[in-house]
Amino acid sequence: MTKNLLLIAFVIAAVAGGIYYYFQHAKTKDLDGIAYGNGRIEAQSIDIATRHGGRVLSVPVEEGQMVEAGDIVAELDLTDLAASVTGAKANVRARVQQKDAAASSVAQAESALILADKEFARADALAREKAVSESRRDQAFNAKQAAEAQLSAAKQNLSSAEEGIEVAEAEVARLEDLLTDQHLKASRAGRVLYKLVEPGEVMSAGGKAVTLLDLTDVYMTIFLPTETIGKLQLKQEARIVLDAMPDTAIPAYISYISPEAQFTPRQVETRTEREKLTFRVKIRIPPSLLSKYIDKVKTGLPGIAYLKIDQDRDWPDNLKVDPALLQDIEAQP
Repeated sequence: MTKNLLLIAFVIAAVAGGIYYYFQHAKTKDLDGIAYGNGRIEAQSIDIATRHGGRVLSVPVEEGQMVEAGDIVAELDLTDLAASVTGAKANVRARVQQKDAAASSVAQAESALILADKEFARADALAREKAVSESRRDQAFNAKQAAEAQLSAAKQNLSSAEEGIEVAEAEVARLEDLLTDQHLKASRAGRVLYKLVEPGEVMSAGGKAVTLLDLTDVYMTIFLPTETIGKLQLKQEARIVLDAMPDTAIPAYISYISPEAQFTPRQVETRTEREKLTFRVKIRIPPSLLSKYIDKVKTGLPGIAYLKIDQDRDWPDNLKVDPALLQDIEAQP
């Protein structure tokens, strides 16, 4: 009885081993000419920060919320900055008055120069006729030169006043631009990853209010050995299969290949377990596809990215993309 049980167990183990070997061999054969690496879905993060310090009035978003470009994510009290804008505008008006005064001085100096020119012309003519002394002619000439110098100085003051207006107006524009941070807005559509401040807190210049995830810039980073990297190229077609959706091959492409080798991160396993030196490769999902399914995009999901080393071979059946997904990509401009 015991011998029969042992024989049956041996047969079951042999059959199971054969089945395992068959499927493993078939799987390996299907991936001939294809490189792969594991990673996690990531998205580009964007920090929404203020350029001027102020007290937080409200943060009308919550973590996980989807926002559109231009949506307000935080409101700040920038009363002091508004007062600075008022002062800067008053400075512009003062500069304009200085310019008007400088323009009047130029007009007076021009009139004085015209008179001095005439006086010198008369004195010069009379001196030639010996009707007046040379000293009188020299005095008229000196008066003419003084009038010319006064006109030059008046014009310089006018130019300086005009430049002062430009500087004052630029300061107003700078402060008004900073004042727009009173309402911090999302720079693009995305999901709120972190809400970093609460109403009543005081933010310093450069302080971050909210971190967004740009769900149109989603990718997976994998690490591949040297012999594989030499056979890949940018924009090359790729596939991503997530653990959460093992039956769906997501179309992607290579958007970045590191120019330098590096040690494989501890949490990453490569095809040969852990290569010491590998190259970082970024596999990006087309933005047109992401924009259609943006509500379903989730970061942090683990999966595997596949790349063809042999460009002439076809994708195996389990890595072929659903035609509907390809239509979604082609339908986008």
